[in-house]
Amino acid sequence: MNRGQVLRRTFTFPVLKRSIWVAVLVGTLLNLINQGDVLTGAHDLVVWKLLLTYCVPFFVASYGSYSALSSLERH
Repeated sequence: MNRGQVLRRTFTFPVLKRSIWVAVLVGTLLNLINQGDVLTGAHDLVVWKLLLTYCVPFFVASYGSYSALSSLERH
């Protein structure tokens, strides 16, 4: 399987769904840790940090899927 085929499999609905769930769960936890003081009103919300905190786990989970699929196809 070539790189394009692995990428297509990486971005199928089941794999994307799992990556999105990871991003929601981990991103929410990290936002509570990193910006928890916003909930108490002590500081203003930093929107770019909030968004980036969800994007990073999504990309990590997607890359993990890509790596796993790539290594399975090589063996």
